[in-house]
Amino acid sequence: MEAEMGLLPEGCIANVISFTTPRDACRLSSVSTVFKSAAESDAVWERFLPPDYPSLLSDAASSSSSSSSLHFSSKKELYFSLCHNPILIDEGKK
Repeated sequence: MEAEMGLLPEGCIANVISFTTPRDACRLSSVSTVFKSAAESDAVWERFLPPDYPSLLSDAASSSSSSSSLHFSSKKELYFSLCHNPILIDEGKK
C-alpha cells in the first residue's frame, strides 16, 4: 500500500491530509518520508488556521509591544504557537 501511495504527488497527499485534523497530520507524518513532507507543508497547516488569520496576526502585532514574537518559520509553527498562546479578539469577547 505504501508503494502505491508513494506514487501520488506530494501535493495530492498534502491535500488529503489537510482534510484531517492537526493530530492526524502529525501522526501521518510518521508513515513515510513523503507523508512527512506533505504533512509538514504550509498548505496543510494553513487549512487548520482560521480563514482570517492574517488580519488577526496584523491586529495582534499592531496592539503588541513585541511584534517579533509574531514571526514564524512555518504555518505549523504558527498553529502550535497560537494553541499555546492564543490571541484574544476584542479583549476576549469573541
